[in-house]
Amino acid sequence: MSLKKNTIANYLGQGWTALMGLAFVPVYIDYLGVEAWGLVGFMSMLQAWFTLLDMGLTPTLNREMARFQAGAHSTQSIRNLLRSLELIYCGVAVTMAAIVRLIAPWAAMHWLSAAHLPIASVAQAISMMGLVLTSRMVEQVYRGAIQGLQRQVWLNGVQGVLATLRWAGAVGVLAWVEPSIEAFFLWQGLVSLLSVFVLARQTYHWLPPGTHPARFDLAAIAGIRRFAGGIAATTLLALLLTQVDKLLLSKLVSLENFGYYTLAASVAGALSFLVAPIATAVSPRLTELVANSEQKALIDTYHRACQWLAAILVPVALVIAVFAEPLLYLWTGNVNLAQRTGLLLTLLTLGSLCNGFMQIPYMAQLAHGWTGFAVRVNIVAVSIIIPAILWAVPRFGTIGAAWVWLALNVGYVLVGMHFMHRRLLPQEKWRWYRDAVFKPLVIGTIAVLALRQWIVLPQDRILMAAALTGIVLLVMGGVLWAVPVSRTFLQRQFKSLRSYALNG
Repeated sequence: MSLKKNTIANYLGQGWTALMGLAFVPVYIDYLGVEAWGLVGFMSMLQAWFTLLDMGLTPTLNREMARFQAGAHSTQSIRNLLRSLELIYCGVAVTMAAIVRLIAPWAAMHWLSAAHLPIASVAQAISMMGLVLTSRMVEQVYRGAIQGLQRQVWLNGVQGVLATLRWAGAVGVLAWVEPSIEAFFLWQGLVSLLSVFVLARQTYHWLPPGTHPARFDLAAIAGIRRFAGGIAATTLLALLLTQVDKLLLSKLVSLENFGYYTLAASVAGALSFLVAPIATAVSPRLTELVANSEQKALIDTYHRACQWLAAILVPVALVIAVFAEPLLYLWTGNVNLAQRTGLLLTLLTLGSLCNGFMQIPYMAQLAHGWTGFAVRVNIVAVSIIIPAILWAVPRFGTIGAAWVWLALNVGYVLVGMHFMHRRLLPQEKWRWYRDAVFKPLVIGTIAVLALRQWIVLPQDRILMAAALTGIVLLVMGGVLWAVPVSRTFLQRQFKSLRSYALNG
């Protein structure tokens, strides 16, 4: 499957998944309340921490499946590796589901500060989170395998269907069965179990049969331990950097205020659905090019991916950041909700934008098997961010945490990427900064601030949606022309259209 087709499929599939995840949030809040939505944010935070239990094995499996495609594995060895990881994951999942159930009453009473929800309901909801979280953890095994096999068109189609069932189906459960947070989490868990079954079945369908049945192979695990260990360490530190704000806020502020922060973080986090399709598609390709020592093709693929990512990500992120409050009102129809969440969304979106710039460089690090850099950089960042949040949140509340998140990611882009390029791509650093960061940021910022100054948004939500859509398109047009790879693409399309018009 080509890189282009995989990227397009990822955008369609993950875009639909993002739409399903966000479109019904106002409905959930209407049925459940902001405080209950804080529990959903708590689950999302726990899901992120549960990736520690992955121990770096899913990204490693993705890489090994790509290497299998390049001939570095036999059919039997890759099947044994998959079976080994399955057994590890299932054992961990059962254990963690039991632990979550045991600690649910304590967390409901002593960790979360619920003002309106009964403690028993909160405890029951947390207990049900265990089913959702462990099922999603097992899903990752097969998702990583399918991505490494570059069957991403099929994967995105199935994920789109499952996302519709997960999020739209939850509305039906709340409307026609029971409008409770417990019913919401039970439905999520059932859909996650279905996802595990579907992805597992298809993964084995695509793998050629081995010489004998797949089995647990300790040697296969040992063979990937070094790379997986680096990924695990990087994941731990990345989680401390990206989730410690939510962990501390869940304890330091009320569940209602945590719900507002969760709402802003959900919208800002949706930018990952613009980043992930390119990163997911390009990662196996970069791995193949490194394995085959095709340096020229590697550099070209790297820059093209970085620039296309910037051309798509920057306009959307800047419009969300600058028009945060109108967008929240357009989405929820709730003026108070938009006012209380607007500044949070601006800061978290800008931080997520900077974080998005780093994803293709990180894929390049994984393609080279170099995990040590991310570990060292994140150790330094963790030593700064935790004290910063502990200082900022008691003084400034959720806004303080959002400022810390933004400052962290700006530092990554300005400092961390300098050292990464010096090691892996020493001649490409300034080209990356110029074409994939500064050009799109400068042009996009000028365009969006000018439009914010000149355009008065109508109060009618339909007309406001039309105006904001036009603003996004105008800013995106400017950024697409500023980025070399997208400008070249547009020039080719204009020439083709002109030639077609002249020659009829």
